[in-house]
Amino acid sequence: MTHTASPRGLTRRQLLSSATAAGASFVIGAGFIASPNAAWAMETTHLDPQVFATLVQMARDIYPHDRISDENYVLAVKGYDNADAAAGITAGIAALDAAAQGRGHGSYLGAGWERDRVDILRSMEDSAFFQQIRGGLVTGLYNQKAVWPIFGYEGESYSKGGYIERGFNDINWL
Repeated sequence: MTHTASPRGLTRRQLLSSATAAGASFVIGAGFIASPNAAWAMETTHLDPQVFATLVQMARDIYPHDRISDENYVLAVKGYDNADAAAGITAGIAALDAAAQGRGHGSYLGAGWERDRVDILRSMEDSAFFQQIRGGLVTGLYNQKAVWPIFGYEGESYSKGGYIERGFNDINWL
């Protein structure tokens, strides 16, 4: 198969390739994060991408579940990417990185072992920042209907007649 060039010197393949690259540059802005070692990507508006990536890892380390995808953790902390919370989150992540550096790591994300990151978190679990993130994760993570089947929870029962008619004695999800 031969490729014939257009009168302007571009093949159809080259034109489509360059158009795709140009389109991607408009879609992906400055706050775009694509985690290099995980399967998630997001665009931030108020938080630095590195700060947000650290926040996601922190969320996973506070409530670790192997069967929950990174996307659910991203959704759980996405609410912190707003103008009101950005300064406090950035300061909290800076303190988290400082605690990691105090333990010989370049940053919290630079602590490659989960055990090391958990030790860093334990050293600051009394801080207001840690308690804010931990408390927000309880609802941010566990109120996602996508994670309920992972734990065997069937959801609310009121719309289906209540627990007396449906699962009153079935407590195997707990």
